[in-house]
Amino acid sequence: MGLFTKDIKTMDDLFIHQLQDIYYAEKQLVKAIPKMADKATDAQLKQGFLTHLDETKVHVQRLEQVFQMHGVAAKAVDCPAIDGIIEEADEVAGEVDDKAVLDAALINAAQAVEHYEMTRYGSLVAWAKQLGRNDCAAVLQKTLDEEKATDKKLTSLAESRINLRAAG
Repeated sequence: MGLFTKDIKTMDDLFIHQLQDIYYAEKQLVKAIPKMADKATDAQLKQGFLTHLDETKVHVQRLEQVFQMHGVAAKAVDCPAIDGIIEEADEVAGEVDDKAVLDAALINAAQAVEHYEMTRYGSLVAWAKQLGRNDCAAVLQKTLDEEKATDKKLTSLAESRINLRAAG
């Protein structure tokens, strides 16, 4: 199902499609985050990735809950955007020899993921409310809040130490 195909006729269709998109993305991230944690050399960054891995597993469960609440089967559709972000992170990480610079690159990649997720979850919350599904919106809002908190933690870590070490 393409974003602007005849398969999406209603706001409900769009909502379900974006649920399927972010469901795919979260499942891909469950696989990608451990690799990022393995590459990280800063202990706080490594721990942050592992903590967010646990959150991401909960995000998958919440999406499954929203699918169920909405009366549709949980199904993932390919998300070229998240595939591209993950692929780019792998490429950049593979090209960096300096470990301090690698940690800065990993934070950048992680924030690209967070910003993508914040965009998707923000739209899903708004659409759920528009569709009269405040129950779904409340579940999705929890995840959006966690994604925003993770982004703030990454910014703080980058600005307080990682970027300083990388530049030094």
